[in-house]
Amino acid sequence: MLDPVTDAPAPDPQALLAQVFGFQAFRPGQEEIVRAVIAGRDTLAIMPTGGGKSLCFQLPALCLPGLTVVISPLIALMRDQVRALREAGVEAGALTSGNTEEETEAVFQAIDDGRLKLLYMAPERLASGAATALLRRAGVGLIAVDEAHCVSQWGHDFRPDYLRIGELKRALGVPLAAFTATADEETRAEIVTRLFDGGTPETFLRGFDRPNIHLAFEPKDQPRQQILAFAAARKGQSGIVYCASRAKTEALARALSEAGHLACHYHGGMEAEDRRIVEARFQREDGLIVVATVAFGMGIDKPDIRWVAHADLPKSIEGYYQEIGRAGRDGAPAETLTLFGPEDIRLRRTQIDEGLAPPDRKAADHARLNALLGLAEATGCRRQQLLGYFGEKAEPCGNCDLCDTPPELFDATDAVRKALSAALRTEESYGAGHLIEILLGAANDKIRARGHDRLPTFGVGRDLTRQQWQAVFRQMMGHDLIRPEAARHGALVMTERARPILRGEEPITLRLDLIRKAKARPVVRALVSDEDAPLLSALKAKRRALSEAAGLPAYMIFPDRTLIEMAEVRPGTLDQMARITGVGAKKLDSYGAAFLEVIAGAGAAQPMHPARKALAGREAGDLFDRLEAAQLELVRGPEGHDRYLSCPQTTLRRIAEAKPRTLADLERIGGMGAQKVERFGAAFLEVIAEF
Repeated sequence: MLDPVTDAPAPDPQALLAQVFGFQAFRPGQEEIVRAVIAGRDTLAIMPTGGGKSLCFQLPALCLPGLTVVISPLIALMRDQVRALREAGVEAGALTSGNTEEETEAVFQAIDDGRLKLLYMAPERLASGAATALLRRAGVGLIAVDEAHCVSQWGHDFRPDYLRIGELKRALGVPLAAFTATADEETRAEIVTRLFDGGTPETFLRGFDRPNIHLAFEPKDQPRQQILAFAAARKGQSGIVYCASRAKTEALARALSEAGHLACHYHGGMEAEDRRIVEARFQREDGLIVVATVAFGMGIDKPDIRWVAHADLPKSIEGYYQEIGRAGRDGAPAETLTLFGPEDIRLRRTQIDEGLAPPDRKAADHARLNALLGLAEATGCRRQQLLGYFGEKAEPCGNCDLCDTPPELFDATDAVRKALSAALRTEESYGAGHLIEILLGAANDKIRARGHDRLPTFGVGRDLTRQQWQAVFRQMMGHDLIRPEAARHGALVMTERARPILRGEEPITLRLDLIRKAKARPVVRALVSDEDAPLLSALKAKRRALSEAAGLPAYMIFPDRTLIEMAEVRPGTLDQMARITGVGAKKLDSYGAAFLEVIAGAGAAQPMHPARKALAGREAGDLFDRLEAAQLELVRGPEGHDRYLSCPQTTLRRIAEAKPRTLADLERIGGMGAQKVERFGAAFLEVIAEF
């Protein structure tokens, strides 16, 4: 493929993937998207969090002429991506309200010099006509939209200024590539309408499965202790605990700190500077736990979060999926735990019913909550149910709590009919506690005063214990057979879904999961074997020292996944180090020797000329070595008596990369010429042919 501006061969995305980003192969689904964007086609890509969305516009930006502008929703997210790109040797910048004057001036200078390849901007900046003029002058060739679901007015992260992006596309007349992790069919249609003027972008739906994430739910039973036990089994690992209230984040963070964890809280009621400090700490410190409301998350680009726990039930299955998706973005094992109980269900139903949305939207929100409750009360593989919601079929995953320990089930049809009858015979005016008293035949003053001891359902439920009935009512709420109604002060009201069961037309199966004190589940998979664990700890210590010295988040040096591979493979040379996932040319130059010393001891990283180091880990590096060996035999001529003559290392690098097949091609390589071709040409061509 030729560069449309220079007619020179365009950069090869596969080669840049290895040289710049340190990846030897694309992740599933990435290559097709990258090539569609490079080909100049409008593109919409829905990919799972951690599936490598950013690379799908960053890599094309390096292959295409001109500047790529990236519209991104949060300053922290933009600044992190810019720093990570610069660490990889890419010219990138951001224009945000958080910039210093010097930073903004440096970005403008890079644009004027034609050096900048990626420019990050917030959508709010598009409100100014000056932004369009700047981008037109800068020679923008591609618009990339990150978190494209923010354009949906019904979405959970709606940003009004995202609506200006379609206008920008028309003004610049360039292709647009939009990316998001969470977009149902309705949101996808809105993205197409608002960003692509109703045109038809090439759409890639790359699946929602995150197989490295272990899924687990537990009914609440002393929820603070459940969270503390879960964190204790994962001590020293970075994690997030989501809570439904601000007060709960502060109380739980204190409890975790008192239990010996490194923990802090985060919510929207904090001062902006305090929130910024927590974000910065979480990015830079290993093993920090942040206890937060959902205000924390969208700007967090930390790839080595090892676990996410929900102390309260999320609002929807989309919210749940996005929040757990912040774990394990590096592809290494990660774990989740979601706690839920009747009060959570009552809270979420009330939030929907008392909201200002129109009736059809409330119905849709109840349906989304039902999907999440169905996942919580699932009787089979959770991943099958989660992916089924997003329209995907899957086999049992073997990586969720229900695959680990299949639940005990029972035919609950009679129990559910008894519970529904009790609710109807008391005119749907009571909560689960009072209905359970009736079913158990508890003849207390409250029951007798209301005459409920004379109901046909009084005492018909003595075959189950109080705890078992609590589990039945919780599951009935989870299956949306009964709902708490705010107008009746939280009394349980039967839904239409329950009527066929009540009439005996349909059976129902529930889990026989007595509410019990949860035990801390051990980490499902260790990051490395016991044999490699000490080396991984030493590599993390080196990373921490380098990150503190450079003022960078630890993962920007190398993410956990890269250190894990180093500990397992144990590279002994810079060439072997360059083949580790995530070690690109710039990072090899910056950090390769330091980590090689940890693995193989002092002196393991032999000095290497920059021209040769640029080829480390590539086939061209081996060819370079053979060419250099052939040259050394001929520096004094075939007989060893001629005038000394040699080729610079940079010339050998050009030959190794170009692999010329004729003497004429060899002579055109920079740094050669007729005299050197006469001395080395035949030998070099023979080496290349053998290679």
